[in-house]
Amino acid sequence: MSVSIVSVNTALAHNLHVGKRRMRSAIGKRARTGGVEVAALGLEGDEQVELSIHGGISQAVYAYPVEHYAYWQQRRQALGLDLFEQALPPGTMGENLTITGLLEQHVFVGDKLVGPNVVLRVTRVRQPCSKFNAVMGYATAAKDMVTQANCGFYLAVERMGSVEAGQTLELQPGAQEVSIASQAHAMWARYAND
Repeated sequence: MSVSIVSVNTALAHNLHVGKRRMRSAIGKRARTGGVEVAALGLEGDEQVELSIHGGISQAVYAYPVEHYAYWQQRRQALGLDLFEQALPPGTMGENLTITGLLEQHVFVGDKLVGPNVVLRVTRVRQPCSKFNAVMGYATAAKDMVTQANCGFYLAVERMGSVEAGQTLELQPGAQEVSIASQAHAMWARYAND
């Protein structure tokens, strides 16, 4: 199975208002042009603020399927948050790689995405936080992401190199024991029992 990179996105930490609090965040990334270097801890020109939740060796790169953007557009419009019907740009979800052709139910922990210059290994589902709620403009956005199991997934860097929009990554299946969708469903079950 091949996966296409729609956009490569990065951001430096900036101030974000979460309710009445001001926090540092690098969510809301912007598309880059040309090749972007990928090191062991992530993409060149990208930051993660809360390393206990995002980032590190096992969460160096975050991938998100572009197919889910239609859901978020419709959800924001239904809530009256997107009055001008402007398309959400790639990187809005905080992802480094906006991809197409691979959804959470078809990707498993241990699978590899092999590109011309890089090898990335799937490690876990993304767990959204209050900063995602702030970016989306409503208080239950993180809950919606988990409920829909459209969280995207984290990747570790097995071979450093570079990525760029338009590249194709080949999916090399691993043991296929734990899907990203099943991790999202388990996360939702924990939230529902709290």
